[in-house]
Amino acid sequence: SPFIIFTAALLTFIGIPFSQKFVISDFNIGIFYIVAMSSVGVIGIILAGWSSNNKWSLYGSMRAAAQIISYEIPIGLSLLLVVLVTGSLHLGDIVQWQENHRWFIFHSPFTFMAFFIYFISVVAETNRTPFDIPEAESELVAGWMTEYSGFRWALFFLSEYANILIVCIVASIVFLGGWLSPLHLFNIFPVSWNILDGPVMGFFWIFFKAIMLIFVMMWFRWTFPRLRVDQLMYLCWKVFIPFALANLFLVSLWELII
Repeated sequence: SPFIIFTAALLTFIGIPFSQKFVISDFNIGIFYIVAMSSVGVIGIILAGWSSNNKWSLYGSMRAAAQIISYEIPIGLSLLLVVLVTGSLHLGDIVQWQENHRWFIFHSPFTFMAFFIYFISVVAETNRTPFDIPEAESELVAGWMTEYSGFRWALFFLSEYANILIVCIVASIVFLGGWLSPLHLFNIFPVSWNILDGPVMGFFWIFFKAIMLIFVMMWFRWTFPRLRVDQLMYLCWKVFIPFALANLFLVSLWELII
């Protein structure tokens, strides 16, 4: 199970462009591949809880699987909204669209809402506070990782933090202009004059945006108390998913009318 979770996190990096030229495999279905690979880790989590032969670990793994699978739905719907506007699953095309128009977070009120839903959902999917119920030290004693120690336990945590980096990089590519510098927002200079762009600066901008989002995740950790399991599921199924579906419908109307 540590091997499955670690491999799933590692393989996701294949489809992520770190700058305009620096991408391991330039898929034309980049977003689809990333969402698909991020789902594979759930198999490892269920295996880890079940094979521990400990009922608390099994409860923890069931909670984690339910949480991750549930929150992937609003994440997928939020990314689908971007695909709907650009007409492409290719991450390079999405950044190119933002270069020609504007960053997605500022494109319309609905894309701003999509970014908000996406970001809160990935905080839940990566088991960060206030959604860190699978690890709940106060009740389940580290949840599904109870029986693990040493290198295997380290692999679980390494994969968890790799997933945090992945979801923040995807957010910066899809909603925050990717490798484009913030000067694109103001159109101060023609693109050909912009010294803050290019392969090296693009790499810097993507990681700068991702690190800012990781900082916000850490900020959440010291600000909000942990939710109960029923509150967590209520937020996903009765708040985020209906809003994400309505968002998808409204942005379709926005594109047709405006």
